[in-house]
Parts: sequence; structure tokens; C-alpha cells
Amino acid sequence: MLLGKRRKIGRKIEEISIGEKLTLTETVEDKDLLLYLGLTNDANPLYIQHDYAAQTPFEKPIVPTIMLTGMITSAISKYLPGPGSHVVTQKLEFLKPIYHYSSIHFLFEVVDVHPDKHLIDIQIQATNDANETVIQGFLTVCPPHRIETLNEKVLDNF
Repeated sequence: MLLGKRRKIGRKIEEISIGEKLTLTETVEDKDLLLYLGLTNDANPLYIQHDYAAQTPFEKPIVPTIMLTGMITSAISKYLPGPGSHVVTQKLEFLKPIYHYSSIHFLFEVVDVHPDKHLIDIQIQATNDANETVIQGFLTVCPPHRIETLNEKVLDNF
């Protein structure tokens, strides 16, 4: 049960420095694609039909870019800066297609910290197994806010 259980909050903006890096590798499996396609009701043949994709310049089914975006925002929510953070802006370029069963190697780097605005800037680069850059981009992220507790009750619903 999610409600009623306290959750750890990520790092405060004062604890984050320029130059911090996070590396992460994700592999796209059938279960991930099926969950995404089922949740969104996205039946794009480019994502799931080998016979269709074989007739395109991609030659085989590709991973939806929104799934890749989800991997990026999930890394922000889980690790840098962590739970309670929120992506405010994003600019992502998908330079090469990513195919089913591919491993994607992400590098996140904090390039600026704006304590006055309570924001950090993170640069992202992702490569495939051939070490080709497949995604590059930039995020502005609001790290978690610290909430003052009122008799230890404020976070009880999280």
C-alpha cells in the first residue's frame, strides 16, 4: 500500500553541486514495451510490427521516444536529485533510433545550480552499445522542497 507509508525525500538544493554525475544503463525489454503500449493504447506499427518496420528506413521496430523520456524523468525522480523532484523544462533530441532489446547508457550531469529559483540544470547524453550518441538534451529540475512537519502529520499520506 502506497498511502500511509513514509517515503524518503531526495536531496536538498544546498546538497547538489555543479559537476555531479549519474550514470545509468537501461535495457528495453518486451514487458516494458507491452506495458507502455497497453497503458497508452498506442498501436503505432513502427513500434510493434516487424513486417511494417522492415519496409521503413528503420528496418525493425523502434522504441517510442516517450518511453525513453520516461526513463530520463524516472532517473530524476529516483536518483538525481531524487524523490520529490520535478522536471520543469526539457529539451531532448533523439539522434538515432533505439531498437527493442537495446541497452541505453545514460550520463546525467549537473551543469548549473540556481538556489534563488530553487532549480538545477542537468545535461543528458545517452549512447547505445556501439557508443553512438542516441539522445542528448537538457533538463531544468526543481529539487524536492523541504516541508515543515506539523506534529509529524504532514507526510503521513505519502
